[in-house]
Amino acid sequence: MIGIIVQLALSWLIVWLFEKGNLSFLGLYPTKRRIFEFILFFLITAICCSSGFFLRMYFGKEQWGLNHSITFNLILEAVWWNIKSVLFEELIFRGVIFYILIKKIGSLKALVISAIAFGIYHWFSYEVIGNPTQMAMTFVITGIMGLLYAYGYAKSFSLYIPCAIHLGWNLTQGFVFSQGPIGKGIFIQVMPQPIVNVSYLVFFIILLVPLLSTWLINFLLLRRHNQAEFKS
Repeated sequence: MIGIIVQLALSWLIVWLFEKGNLSFLGLYPTKRRIFEFILFFLITAICCSSGFFLRMYFGKEQWGLNHSITFNLILEAVWWNIKSVLFEELIFRGVIFYILIKKIGSLKALVISAIAFGIYHWFSYEVIGNPTQMAMTFVITGIMGLLYAYGYAKSFSLYIPCAIHLGWNLTQGFVFSQGPIGKGIFIQVMPQPIVNVSYLVFFIILLVPLLSTWLINFLLLRRHNQAEFKS
């Protein structure tokens, strides 16, 4: 939490020095519309992300069961951990620098730069440096998601939508289905894992359907979203 407070302080300092503005550019003030949009985009993303695990159950014959050792405190800790990690990344990649880039070079170029930076960042956070295949896959997948998060901010000039999509993906992937760095979550895979051979087509369906459905559905919703007024 201290890191986020420091980020907010630095963001305020930068925007004040360069724009004589304040943190209103982050769009953090809660309104009924922003809260509704947060819930909507969060749920859509969570459902799309879950589709990958349902496909794994169907094609890969995986079984997932409720983690009987789950506790309310563990759920709160996991949700808070994910909220902090999402806010940390959003303040870096969709915060003051992204805002200034939009103002200086336009939305399109700023979107591309933000997505590229987000993809490269995950080479280090996922520790895949030195493995070209994993680096390429990580860059494409996280870059696409970064582009979507950035588009959400550019349409609304608020972090509610990008945070909702980002949190919906991370929380579902990492905690609901226990595929993250914080250990066992709500559902855990039943062991031993079945040995099932699937075709390359099925493999890519399982891999891409969650990502593409998340990107396309949210993108189409954002296209219909009224363009917020740029705060100069």
